[in-house]
Amino acid sequence: MYPEIQPYETSTLKVSDVHILYYELSGSKDGTPARFVGGPGGGCDEKDRSFFNPHKYKIILFDQRGSGKSTPTACLEDNTTWDLVKDMEKLREKLNIETWHVFGGSWGSTLSLAYAQSHPGRVKSLVLRGIFTLRKSELHFFYQDGASHLFPEAWDEYLAPIPEAERHDMILAYHAQLNSIDDSTRVQAAKAWSKWEMATSKLYVDPSYINRAESDVFANAFARIENHYFINSGFMRDGQLLEKQEIDKIRHIPCIVVQGRYDVVCPATTAYSLKKVWPELELHIVPDAGHSSREVGIAKLLVDATNKFADLQ
Repeated sequence: MYPEIQPYETSTLKVSDVHILYYELSGSKDGTPARFVGGPGGGCDEKDRSFFNPHKYKIILFDQRGSGKSTPTACLEDNTTWDLVKDMEKLREKLNIETWHVFGGSWGSTLSLAYAQSHPGRVKSLVLRGIFTLRKSELHFFYQDGASHLFPEAWDEYLAPIPEAERHDMILAYHAQLNSIDDSTRVQAAKAWSKWEMATSKLYVDPSYINRAESDVFANAFARIENHYFINSGFMRDGQLLEKQEIDKIRHIPCIVVQGRYDVVCPATTAYSLKKVWPELELHIVPDAGHSSREVGIAKLLVDATNKFADLQ
């Protein structure tokens, strides 16, 4: 990854009567625009700038509705996939950008695909990691029965806030607690939900990464917004992003996918499903990595991909 840099511009964009988004620009003012897509709930991190050559790219980060420095924090009102797609267009228009490179992992890959399929003429390239399409099977594997077999001790902690009688549908049970009027119930659930993802995101469990879940503010936004999207199936048809008619809209866009072989948050089967319906894309499966973009093999291939597209006209 490139050395850490500071933004040369930070600002906000009012996108609705409720939501104001934080965004920032770094790298080269005259560089080719690249849009980093993260979230939902977690906001962007300053290290996310380092996937791009700062001498060639104008690097654009923004916090999605309710996330990071965007306000109001953890707000679920007017917060859907299609609201976020519209927000990306509003930001593109505000910045006077004709086309841009789009980079996203995990939920960011979901939103990147949704955006590209909605506005295929605005996307120069796609760099995607840890493909996630919100199919029921994907959610069931991570939040109900699948990853639990690989991380039983972390799973026990994830189960703990939920009464045994409600554990047949963990996403629904967490939805009730994450929207409780009782602050302590909500925060306890948010931390447990967030810790489950942090504990399973890397091939080698990283205690410092798990500690992120201890922040009340971070966990509340992260958990509530993720759960909101999952309980609503991403506000799209099951498997919509993988449908042939949707992929046909973006088949012309150069695309590189980087996938950890041992990613249990977004297992490789989804990246493989995308490759089967879109054989033109370039798929790299990293043999010694999990889900996190910070794992060495994944980070290297992501930087290789942005370097490859840096001079794309």
